[in-house]
Amino acid sequence: MTTLRLWRLLRRRSAGGSDPQCLPGILAVVAFAVATAISLVVLGGWNAFAMRAEGNEADLGFYVTLAATASGLLLIPLATLGGAAARLTVARRDERLAALRLAGATTRQVTGLTLLESAAQALSGGLAGVAGYFALIPIVQLVVFQQDPFAYGELVVPPWILPAVVGAVVLIATGSAAMSLRKVAITPLGVAARVSPRGLHWTRIVPIALAALAFSFVFRSPVAIGIAVLVAFVLAGLAALNLVGPFVVWLIGRAWAARARGAASLIAARRLIDSPKSAWRSVGGVGLATFIAGLCAALAMFTGTAEVDPQVRDMATGGFLTLAIAAIVAAVSTGVMQAGRIIDQRGEYRALAMAGMETAVMNRARMREIEVPLVAAVGVATLASGLFLVPALTTGVLTSIPVLVQFASSVLGATALVLLGAAAAGRVLRTVVGQAG
Repeated sequence: MTTLRLWRLLRRRSAGGSDPQCLPGILAVVAFAVATAISLVVLGGWNAFAMRAEGNEADLGFYVTLAATASGLLLIPLATLGGAAARLTVARRDERLAALRLAGATTRQVTGLTLLESAAQALSGGLAGVAGYFALIPIVQLVVFQQDPFAYGELVVPPWILPAVVGAVVLIATGSAAMSLRKVAITPLGVAARVSPRGLHWTRIVPIALAALAFSFVFRSPVAIGIAVLVAFVLAGLAALNLVGPFVVWLIGRAWAARARGAASLIAARRLIDSPKSAWRSVGGVGLATFIAGLCAALAMFTGTAEVDPQVRDMATGGFLTLAIAAIVAAVSTGVMQAGRIIDQRGEYRALAMAGMETAVMNRARMREIEVPLVAAVGVATLASGLFLVPALTTGVLTSIPVLVQFASSVLGATALVLLGAAAAGRVLRTVVGQAG
């Protein structure tokens, strides 16, 4: 039997709502759709600024650069969301592929089935995302830049961009699926023996410290620095943030496990120790949102007066728009990753259910597994943004009431969205536990 024919037979079987693969498959398609739609919205905004900047060198060097910066900041969480969607169904699919392998399917057939299924989900989500993009354009038109709302035609990307973005989503999905077939975190023997992965090293904090010192030195030097250099430092700080975050989560997990009271706290702490990188990825989006919130809130020092520079006002508008998009992507990404972790750990959840643990206790452990890294992400990102803002704006940025109010409200809003996304994955937990009976 050919790989394509075998895949069609499995797809026909998966069309039924009784298939355990159905819910993760739907979530994966939704995640791909969100990633595609938001990617096109971001590219549409950059295209609009590029069109307005034609023939105007000042705008070309300022607004287009800022739009490219916002696109760069959002590229990481969007790629993370696409990868999470691709990995969502891999764990559940392992059982089916293992059964096919035992039944005589070749390695090439198993690999082909995995790639075909991931590509089909990504293509479905990508096409739905294109439709969602056109539906979102009227909402984006409500935002005003350069004292002029965007026209519909400005936000429509060139026709070749649409298949290119959908193709990129499919490529990310198939690439993640291919890597998942080769990556083995813990062997079956290691699982049985409860072997934990190696801890993380303290040297992860070095890059962000070096980036902050370099930024302080460059900013205070008599030589004028351009916006491109500032953008490079911001992106470097964001990359360093993603190195420090897992290390902080690992430290918190160790301290929490030593003092945990109750089953829910102990389970959550042990999971943080076992997989700090996965825990950080689940909330890394809110770390980015907090970092952006710090940069945006600092602009409140300049936008509170009656006469505000239009470029500063536009920077604040663009910053908060980027923040809103980052928060939405973070919420969806957290929900998708939580669903994936539940499916990965379905054996453990079923064992706990058969041992008599209530679903509510397991759900509390799962939420605490999110809440602790979430607090760590907010704390680390707040510190990182402060390291970059204080050299530029002095300590006044830390005592300005408008700055603090805007920062707190932005972070609370992003955090609430992420917690809502995590809570939405509770349905997957109930489904997994229900299968234990």
